[in-house]
Amino acid sequence: SKDIPINQSKNTSLRLFLPKRSLNSSPPAKLPLLIYFHGGGFVICNPSTTNFHDYCSNAALQLPAVVASVGYRLAPEHRLPAAYDDCEEALRWLASPAAAGDEPWLRDHADYENCFLMGTSAGGNIAYLVALRTAVQVNKGRERIRGVMLHHAFFGGVERTGSEERLAVNATLALETADLCWELSLPHGADRDHQYCNPMAGGGGSELLEDVRAAGWKVAVVDCEGDPLVDRCKETARMMEEKGIEVVAHFESGGFHGWEVMDAEKGKEFNGGVLKKFVQSCLDA
Repeated sequence: SKDIPINQSKNTSLRLFLPKRSLNSSPPAKLPLLIYFHGGGFVICNPSTTNFHDYCSNAALQLPAVVASVGYRLAPEHRLPAAYDDCEEALRWLASPAAAGDEPWLRDHADYENCFLMGTSAGGNIAYLVALRTAVQVNKGRERIRGVMLHHAFFGGVERTGSEERLAVNATLALETADLCWELSLPHGADRDHQYCNPMAGGGGSELLEDVRAAGWKVAVVDCEGDPLVDRCKETARMMEEKGIEVVAHFESGGFHGWEVMDAEKGKEFNGGVLKKFVQSCLDA
């Protein structure tokens, strides 16, 4: 892995991961580019946080792929939409001549025709919002997004869902912790029915979902029954299906919020199974 600055004035960066065997291939092997957004409730963590570093390292090996983990600004010093702006800027940087020409791991090994967005927890929320914001223009440039994975996406709302009530107190993501993260990260004066938090805001989802459908992106929504946010993810998957988007829904029994990132063995199983299968299905489409 290596770290690359994106915008030094904002202290944003990428951590790139490349399977070591790719450095010895001749001619250089081109691999899918997985652009990953880490979690942490918009308030904590970065690409060097152990769980996220290890998860991305394993994903690069098991897919195999070039993985670009984005370091974005955090709340409360930088409230939303700062994280979305930074991650969108990272997409633009990855497609820039500087990235293509000056960074050998991207130039020699990243297949820009086969790019994927993925995020865990707050990163899943970012993947969703960045997909909405970029679907019109991104495929017109150098990158071609094939699929988007929302992994245990950090969504919310004022009215509690059944899974939130059932799992309000749990060791991984208690609701009072989630509420505090939203209080610290949403724009001043906004509640949890803001569009950044609640995909169902406005009664039927964003009109920008039409752009995702038109772009032909497949969207995977992944969660587990032990996550208090699972009902939010299920309703988001149903809403996107109703908008005509091709959705792959995967909801396991048991588990907890961020399961595949927090549990290394489960992460290896997931990367070699669900994630690899989703990526391959997009490549075969």
